[in-house]
Amino acid sequence: MLDDLRIFIVAADTKSLTAAADKLGMTIATVSRRIAALEAKLGSVLLHRSTKGLTLTTVGERYYRECAEYIEALDQRISNLDHTLNSLEGEVKILAPTNLGTGPLDDFWAYFAAKYPKISLRIELSNYYESLQDTQADLALRSGQSSNLSLIQRKVGEIQSIMVASPTFTPLPQSIEELEQADSVAGQLFYDWHIIHESGEEHTLQKTHRHTGNDMRIAVTLAKHGHGVSLLPQSMVYDAIQEGHLIRVMPDWRGRRREIYLVWAYRRSLSVRAKLVRDELTQFLHSQAWFIPS
Repeated sequence: MLDDLRIFIVAADTKSLTAAADKLGMTIATVSRRIAALEAKLGSVLLHRSTKGLTLTTVGERYYRECAEYIEALDQRISNLDHTLNSLEGEVKILAPTNLGTGPLDDFWAYFAAKYPKISLRIELSNYYESLQDTQADLALRSGQSSNLSLIQRKVGEIQSIMVASPTFTPLPQSIEELEQADSVAGQLFYDWHIIHESGEEHTLQKTHRHTGNDMRIAVTLAKHGHGVSLLPQSMVYDAIQEGHLIRVMPDWRGRRREIYLVWAYRRSLSVRAKLVRDELTQFLHSQAWFIPS
């Protein structure tokens, strides 16, 4: 009905079906049919047709006065929204887990900011599931799938968790029994150790950790300084392993894999800026040695 009202207002302004059709990019027959459908729905004649053009009826004048300003304002808002969605200049707000958004993704943020200097990144890091609606975020990078049906969730891959320790830590455990007795360091979400062997054998360790922290970066730091074995996402320890600060412990065993999703609101249109972040971030993750692409 809004489209029909807009056609009626353009016809009233131009006082001609031909001029209205030209302005709207429609045929004269379509404009005439749509106005007739609106009149039938309202149960009133809005326009007098004559060889001299179109004139408003009394009822038509009332509808015109009431609707013209609102339709014009709506058209302006739609135009503004179109610019907001399709402009490469503006903001993109992204939510990400702290232990993934900082450290493993440092190079990505710097790369994206340099490649798209007119896009302003608004990055919020948290290990809690902040609502996209409450935070007005465009995108979220999430570990694990949400049950929220109002979200579009695209799985981009997985991150494997592995056991690591400092090369100076002794004795390095070689068996499940030795691992259960070894000093350990645990970060948030990794207090309970369920590990899986290459053969498929699984084992849940009954451990009281020597040190714990609510941020996994603490566990990385303590493990690097020889204070225990730690089970951590490979994304957080990959560089430390390459640099020789950490080594894998019992490399035939690993922890559960973390599924990584890119998430956005089902009912919210993604701007071209948010689509760029989504696509560039997916490509970046898929290129990382610590990431297992879907």
